[in-house]
Amino acid sequence: MDNLENEKEIAKSIRKAAILKNWKLFKQSRLGMVGLYIVAFFFILTILQPILFITGIWDEGTYHPVVGYVDQTQDFLIVECPKEFPTEKYEKRSDCPGRKEVNIKTLFYADGEVGETIQLNLQPAPPSRDHILGTDSLGRDVFSQIMEGSQVAFLLGILSATLGVGISTILGTIAAFFGGRIDAYLMRQSDLVLMLPTLPLLFIISAFAELKIWHLAVVLGTIGGLGGSVITIKSQALQVKVKPFVDSARITGGSQMKILFSHVLPNVAPLALLFMVFSVTGAIASESVLSFLGLLNIEMSWGLMIYLAQVEGYIFSGLKYWWLILPAGLSVTFLTGGFYLVGRGLDEVFNPRLRKR
Repeated sequence: MDNLENEKEIAKSIRKAAILKNWKLFKQSRLGMVGLYIVAFFFILTILQPILFITGIWDEGTYHPVVGYVDQTQDFLIVECPKEFPTEKYEKRSDCPGRKEVNIKTLFYADGEVGETIQLNLQPAPPSRDHILGTDSLGRDVFSQIMEGSQVAFLLGILSATLGVGISTILGTIAAFFGGRIDAYLMRQSDLVLMLPTLPLLFIISAFAELKIWHLAVVLGTIGGLGGSVITIKSQALQVKVKPFVDSARITGGSQMKILFSHVLPNVAPLALLFMVFSVTGAIASESVLSFLGLLNIEMSWGLMIYLAQVEGYIFSGLKYWWLILPAGLSVTFLTGGFYLVGRGLDEVFNPRLRKR
C-alpha cells in the first residue's frame, strides 16, 4: 500500500515538473504571450459585466445589452434654411448652421412649424463619459454589447472546441490502436467530412433548423471532431503505440483498455490541446459570419452588432458612426488572433522540431 502511494506521489511530482517546464517554454514565445494577454483581456470583459450588474454599478435598465435604453433626446428649434444657401451643402446635413436647430425640410414628420421647438432622439449617440463606446440606434450601450459578445464567443468557442477535440482524440487513438477495418472506416469518414464545405453546410442547417449558441457549438464540434484532426491525432497515436513503455505495459499483462487510456491517450493529449486552441478561432469566426447573415437565433453577439449596423445603413457611412462597426469587428479580429497566437506558442512547446532546448 505504501509503495502504491509513493508511486502516485512520484507520478504527481513528475506531472507538476512537466507543467512547470512547459510553462517556462511557453513564456519564451513572444507570440504566445501576446495571444495570452489578448485572450485574458477579453476574459476579463466576460466576467466584468455580471460583476457591474451585481454590484449595482450599472443599472440593467440602462446598460442591459438587449433591452437597456439610454434616453438621449434634445430640444431643437425648427428653422428653414435660407434659399441663398447652396442646396447640396445642406442636403448632406440634417440641420442648418448653429447648434440646436433643425431644418424643417429634413424632418420625416411635420408636427411643428418654423419657430417652434421639437424634441428629437439623438441615437446613435457618440462615446461619452457614461457610455465609453456610445450607444446604438436603439439606445443600447455598445460597450455592454461588446462584453455580452465576449461571453458568447468564449462559450461557443470552448464548448465546440472541447467537443470536437474530444471526438477526434478518441477516434484517432482508436484508429491507431486497433487498426484494420476500424481504422479504414474512420479514415474514410474523415475524408468525407473534409470534402464538405463547412460554411455552406451551416447555411443549409440553419435554413432547416433554428440554431442557437449551444446548437451551433454541437454542430461545429461534431464537424470538427470527425474531420482532419482525426487523421493527425491518429498519426501521433501511432508513434506512441510503438514506444517502449507501451510494450512494457503490454508484457506485464496490461489490458488493451488500460494501455489505451493510461498510456496512449495521455501522450496524445498535448497535441489535442493544441488542436483545441486552434478550433476556438474557427468557431468564433463561424458564429460571426452566421450572425452577420441573420442565420442565428441569438440575442446579442459581435456578428449581430455588425449585422444591425449594416441593416440600418450605418456601415456605409464611413467613420461617422465608427463605434457601431469598429468595436465589434476589432473584437472578432483580436480574439480569434489571440487564440491563434496562443496556439502558435503551444506549438513551440509540444512540437519537438520547434521546441527550444
